[in-house]
Amino acid sequence: MTTTHHESIEADMHYLQLLAQSFPTIADASTEIINLEAIMALPKGTEHFLADLHGESGAFQHVLKNASGNIKRKVNELFGNDIRESEKKELCTLIYYPEQKLELIKTRETDIEDWYRITIHQLVKVCRDVSSKYTRSKVRKSLPEDFSYIIEELLHESLSDNDKAAYVSVIVNTIISTGRADDFIVAICNVIQRLAIDQLHILGDIYDRGPGAHIIMDTLRQYHSWDIQWGNHDILWMGAAAGNNACICNVLRLCLRYANLATIEEYGINLVPLATFALDAYHDDPCEEFMPKILPGNKMDEKTRQLTAKMHKAVAVMQFKEEAAIFNRRPEWQMQDRNLFDHIDYEHGVCTIDGKDYPMRSCHFPTIDPASPNSLTTEEKDLMDKLHHSFRICEKLKKHIRTLLSHGCMYTISNSNLLFHASCPLNDDGSLKQVEIYPGISYCGKDLMHNIGMMIRAAFETTSDDDYPRDYARDYFLYLWCGKDSPLFDKSKMATFERYFLDDKETYKEEKGNYFKLRDSAEVCDRILDAFEVKGLNRHIINGHVPVHASKGENPIKAGGRLMVIDGGFSEAYHHETGIAGYTLVYHSRGFQLVQHEPFTSQRDAIVRETDIKSTTQIVEMSAHRMLVADTDKGEELKRQVADLKKLLYAYRHGILKERRR
Repeated sequence: MTTTHHESIEADMHYLQLLAQSFPTIADASTEIINLEAIMALPKGTEHFLADLHGESGAFQHVLKNASGNIKRKVNELFGNDIRESEKKELCTLIYYPEQKLELIKTRETDIEDWYRITIHQLVKVCRDVSSKYTRSKVRKSLPEDFSYIIEELLHESLSDNDKAAYVSVIVNTIISTGRADDFIVAICNVIQRLAIDQLHILGDIYDRGPGAHIIMDTLRQYHSWDIQWGNHDILWMGAAAGNNACICNVLRLCLRYANLATIEEYGINLVPLATFALDAYHDDPCEEFMPKILPGNKMDEKTRQLTAKMHKAVAVMQFKEEAAIFNRRPEWQMQDRNLFDHIDYEHGVCTIDGKDYPMRSCHFPTIDPASPNSLTTEEKDLMDKLHHSFRICEKLKKHIRTLLSHGCMYTISNSNLLFHASCPLNDDGSLKQVEIYPGISYCGKDLMHNIGMMIRAAFETTSDDDYPRDYARDYFLYLWCGKDSPLFDKSKMATFERYFLDDKETYKEEKGNYFKLRDSAEVCDRILDAFEVKGLNRHIINGHVPVHASKGENPIKAGGRLMVIDGGFSEAYHHETGIAGYTLVYHSRGFQLVQHEPFTSQRDAIVRETDIKSTTQIVEMSAHRMLVADTDKGEELKRQVADLKKLLYAYRHGILKERRR
């Protein structure tokens, strides 16, 4: 070691003294170096990327359970022709749904003890395979307390070892004879599910359209390792939870539009005042343009359908009024042209947009005063106060929003992959666009995403932030939802009003921003990756937001492989558009695979009929060599830790620090 290095040690003394508390001897530091170096030689863990779940909790949970078909692939590789196809299907279903499948199997098996014996050995074999890329320590941490010792013993012993065959057999037989077979099978199946996915990335839009956003959130709160890049629909719910009235109205409007009130009901949002108001204010209005979109399997009688349409219209009108209040309060956003109630000739039923007159589909607005069209009536104010209160006091919603805040941000960089939900605002020439997020404060690219994230967090702070006051931050959720330069929207306008009230489809056009026009360009994608300081030879942008129309031949892989768009339409509402039911991008030690899913029928079908989601795997990019932990972000972190520990060793060996015996 040189004098310069010795001086470097002296400069790091404060940190090394702290490190010495964890590794007080040369032996401790050396052992940790050996451990970290060994970890770096293991294969990279499997990452799964999902986008735009939109409340489809059944499909989401199944994809987690089957690891996007990865468990089925491993079962086929491990057992090949040794067991029948029907047995492999049963084994896979057991791994996905152990409690439910066990109940069915026990009703038909004549020799359940023999079945237990064979199945436990098979499950141990699968578990051994999925755990092989992890350290014993990491596997141990994933084991349930009741069976930790037993599973660990079984994973590291083999029947092919004659000296241990009897030992293993006795363990299995004793599990059965003590009546713990069911519990053991459930435990090891859950371990297999957990180890099959090392890290889960959600690229936004958990909420809206489907009925189970709250179930997805409950699932994620228990999940071992995940992150989320917020989507526009997540931001809408976050804005509602923060008390933005326009966001509250938008949330309710979307739930009513898709006849999906399950999540609202689960959160305990009281809609009785809205129903009462709608029946009174719109009692003689057929509200035809507000009839809910009824998805297959969602039955609704005519009376409920009529009530839903009235509630839908009532909250939509309130939404446009609340949006206008914010647009007028924030003129710097230049969105006052979206206050379209100001542009209606109520007497003649005509709306003027960009100097052109369009006939209204209907002009029945009992709560609008043409002299002050954006003012809430006394009844609407009272209703808005009640809805606002209901959202603000909901503890379960607060819990879920805190989870989104603690696990999420606007973007993430993971192993040379830049993840964000929708777009990165660009100028016409493909350069990064400066976007003003607060009067006099503009950013682009990485700084834009970071500061928007800070703005979002400011809305939930108990004390006002100097840079982003809480009231402004709360209003800003609306801009993120529908603002022209929002990275979560990036279109010329949100034509909600036009779609409801005008027949001319020319008015429905929402011109996409430059990111969507230019994202096929490798040069533009490289410019974005450079701006975000993404390193690595094989780097990518991964996002969702805009469904890929696979049925029309659209390719989710763009810009020569630099960009992957993985919104394949998880939501049932999109299936007719995309022709598929979502993508999962899987990044394992050998490269990238894009898994294209067909619609999920039901959990019952999966358990009883053993129907898995039919998935097609497309190899996107394979590595020339198997990626190790050393090749990942985690590997870089471990290398830094090793370097620090070597400095600590130097300090011990040269008497700069004294060893401290335990």
